[in-house]
Amino acid sequence: MSGFDELIDGYRRFRGGAYIAQKARYDALRSSQSPKTMIISCSDSRVDPAMIFDVGPGEIFTVRNVANLVPPFELGGGRHGVSAALEFAVTQLEVENVVVMGHGGCGGVQAALTSKFKGAPAGAGGFIAHWIDLLDEARDRILHEHGGRMDRDVEYALELEAVKVSLQNLRTFPCIPEREAAGKLKLIGAYFAIRDGVLHVLDEAAGTFSPAA
Repeated sequence: MSGFDELIDGYRRFRGGAYIAQKARYDALRSSQSPKTMIISCSDSRVDPAMIFDVGPGEIFTVRNVANLVPPFELGGGRHGVSAALEFAVTQLEVENVVVMGHGGCGGVQAALTSKFKGAPAGAGGFIAHWIDLLDEARDRILHEHGGRMDRDVEYALELEAVKVSLQNLRTFPCIPEREAAGKLKLIGAYFAIRDGVLHVLDEAAGTFSPAA
């Protein structure tokens, strides 16, 4: 049985089970959605926001990409997929929260730390390299702070820093700070530790992550 065949089996279970159980919700969502929270997380198959936060359809607006990154506001360039989703969530859906969630063992962060794809052509790692270079400045700073070594502690530090970088970049979008200042929008940093299933939440004022209560 192929991987897709297994997905079809899962679809059949969903169609005959969860979909029926939540039919009223799906009917209510047929023509519109009004999630209160946008979550920007990694594409990693082990980190599913809907599963981690135990939410149903219509409750979160999710964008997933390599290393849960948000590019800075820019009019040129070609990294606008996240920007378009962000713009839609904030200005059209008027979400109340934007959560950036990093995670343990992130392959994108590992690649940024080791410069694994640097210099690779597009289609053979070049697209990845151009995406994760958003972490170049943070990587250089963290490597300097840790004496240039590349161990799990350093990787962990960069995983946390990637969340902070994305939060910083979010605030370069004009629609974000004006809504934050008006109390209409809250930005939240989080980190999911796969090894023990604990979610850590960022205290931006202190710059530290602590387990969610």
